[in-house]
Amino acid sequence: MGIDQNASLDSYFLEGVEAACKNQGVSPSAATKSYVAGVLADFVRPEAHLALQETLERPLTLVLEDALATPPQERFEKLKGLGDGTLYVSGFFGEHLERRGLDDDFAASIGGYAYRTAGGMLRGGADDGFDLFGELAERFRALVSVIAEIADSTSLGLRSSSGALRLYERWLKSGSERLGRELTAAGLAPLHLKTGLA
Repeated sequence: MGIDQNASLDSYFLEGVEAACKNQGVSPSAATKSYVAGVLADFVRPEAHLALQETLERPLTLVLEDALATPPQERFEKLKGLGDGTLYVSGFFGEHLERRGLDDDFAASIGGYAYRTAGGMLRGGADDGFDLFGELAERFRALVSVIAEIADSTSLGLRSSSGALRLYERWLKSGSERLGRELTAAGLAPLHLKTGLA
């Protein structure tokens, strides 16, 4: 009897998502937590390289335009893929998007729009029942923060001065106690610098 690697990977990431949600004070539905864990598990697999490459290298507006221009039978998967890719890349590689001149709000608007449009295709425009993709769109930025915390906890990045600076910058933005503890454990004292005249 073999080990179901998909189940163990999904459960590993689900534990991380639940812990990060608790740390961030975010409370998405169980279905959304499970979906985000599935996205993380999917992007760990080698075959996810091509999907990531498009999100990392092409302008997100062009990827969205291509998704919207595809035939309806393919459009849902393209939009879902764009939402998933933008969510993952924003959480794990946010600094890459920033270097490309994309701020968090712009990436969130593209990813959220992709999810919202994909959800609309499933519902056929009806607003009854639970809307997973609507919740993903609505909570996109909060879910990026959850994924960023998971990225920090799995790759810590304190091996170099640029990694430590990146972690410090994330701490400044989020105020996360966990990131503060990691900085302290690395011998750095996280301080919010006051500006202005005293």
